[in-house]
Amino acid sequence: MNLFVFGLGYSALHYVRAHRDDFNRIAGTVRTQDKCAVLRSEGFEAFVMNSEEADPAIASMLGECDAWLVGIAPDARGDPVLNRLQTLSPNFAPQSIVYLSTIGVYGDHGGAWVDESTSPKPASLRSRWRLDAENRWIEFARAHGSDLHILRLAGIYGPGRSALDNFRQGKARRIVKKNQVFNRIHVVDIAQTIATCFSQLLNGEAQIWNVTDNEPSPPQDVVTYAAALLGVEPPPAISFEDADMTPMARSFYGENKRVSNHALRERLGVKLRYPTYREGLKHLLNQPK
Repeated sequence: MNLFVFGLGYSALHYVRAHRDDFNRIAGTVRTQDKCAVLRSEGFEAFVMNSEEADPAIASMLGECDAWLVGIAPDARGDPVLNRLQTLSPNFAPQSIVYLSTIGVYGDHGGAWVDESTSPKPASLRSRWRLDAENRWIEFARAHGSDLHILRLAGIYGPGRSALDNFRQGKARRIVKKNQVFNRIHVVDIAQTIATCFSQLLNGEAQIWNVTDNEPSPPQDVVTYAAALLGVEPPPAISFEDADMTPMARSFYGENKRVSNHALRERLGVKLRYPTYREGLKHLLNQPK
């Protein structure tokens, strides 16, 4: 099996580095030639694709790949991969596609539980773009007879991207909003979910999976726990109303929900290595910085 990755970013890179032996060839896109050089030095076939250009060699490579992983976010112009495919390689389609989406498509549910049967009601513009992209990928897969797994990811953390790193970088803050909770997911568990999806045969169907941890938790609890692991005092509590935040960061607090991963565990059969932030942060504590 050969894999093509649209967007070799944080989660996708972790996956291909951990599961490279699952494929005969792995190729993918990055935005710059510098990133191409780094990935080629690791043995991956990398091509530049951004809003201005796309390497013509991508088209022939797609025809040789029976699995696609899509990790590029949509924008106001739509899904950049599907837009490119219209001219780049309109007739190629793989056996299996995994599309990385977000639990943001559910919108705000006032802290109530949601699952894959919950009707999306995205609040932010970014999440509305995501839902539209999901629907377009469903149409693409249906038209080409491809299996499609849509992974709605919770807040991603892992090496170099966690509450521990915020402390080490002097950026830790303990923002408190009454009754606010978030789901999270360790990048290792994203990788094993992607691997599981590529091992499943759907006979041309589409499936949606919530890829989240077991325990939606207040963000301040995660910061306090990270401080305890590091043996330092947690930063003072700051009320959400008084916190100096970017508009994007503030928008995340406008959505409050508990996202169930029951289908991920019971139907897809993924056993999370880090079922809560506590196991995840403990593991990261002694990892290379």
